Amino acid sequence: MLSTLGAPQRARLGARRPRSVSAAEPEPVPTSRATIVSASPLSSPAAWLAELDRDAEVDSAVSVLNRALRAHRAATADPYVAEVSRERALVVRIGYGSGDEVADGRYGEAIELPRGGRRVKRSMEAPEERFAALIGGREEIHPAEELVLRARADLNAGRPAEAALQCRVAIEALLASSGADELASHREAVAAAANAALSGAVPGQHATAVEEAVTAMERALKRRRLGA
Repeated sequence: MLSTLGAPQRARLGARRPRSVSAAEPEPVPTSRATIVSASPLSSPAAWLAELDRDAEVDSAVSVLNRALRAHRAATADPYVAEVSRERALVVRIGYGSGDEVADGRYGEAIELPRGGRRVKRSMEAPEERFAALIGGREEIHPAEELVLRARADLNAGRPAEAALQCRVAIEALLASSGADELASHREAVAAAANAALSGAVPGQHATAVEEAVTAMERALKRRRLGA
C-alpha cells in the first residue's frame, strides 16, 4: 500500500510565475508511506509481534518495496526512480491489524524501531574527505566504482543476472587499471556468469562466482581509495 502524506493541494500545482524572494526558506515536502501487508492470518498476533525476527521482517519488506520500485522504473522508463534502504527510512514500524486498518497506515498494535538500523562497522576510510576531494577535482571517480556499487545492489536484491552483467564490465575496467592484477583469477568465472545471464538464467555456481568477484573488487577499490 503506497500513499503520500502532506501533498500540496491540486489547486496549488502547475505553472506559477516566478516571484522575488529575499531568503532561501525551506520548502515543505510530502512524505511517502509504504505499507507492506501480508495476507496470512495470525493465530496469535501478540505472540507473533513479540517473537518475530525484526531485522528479517524489515529486510523482507524492503525487498518487496524495491521490487515495486524497480517495476515502476521499468514501466515509466525513468532511470531516476531510485530504490531504498532501511537506513533511509524516516520511520520503520512493524505491527498487525485488520485489512482496513493497515490499508490506512493504522494498526491494532505495532512497535517503532530505532532509527539507523544495524550498526555499521568502523572503517579507516574518510568519506567526507574523499567527497571534498572529488568535488574539488583533486580526485576522480574510477569508472568501476559505480559499476561495482550497482552489482552489489543487484546481488542484495536477488538479481544475479543483472549483477553478472555489471560485474563483467566492472572487472574489465579494473583490470585495465594498474594494481588490480589480483582480480584476473575471477575474470573467466565472471565472463561465464555474464554469458549465462544473456540466456536469462544464472546457475548457483555462477552466482557464487559473481559474489566472490564483487567482494574482491570492493577490496581492490578500498585499497585504491586508501592508497594502499
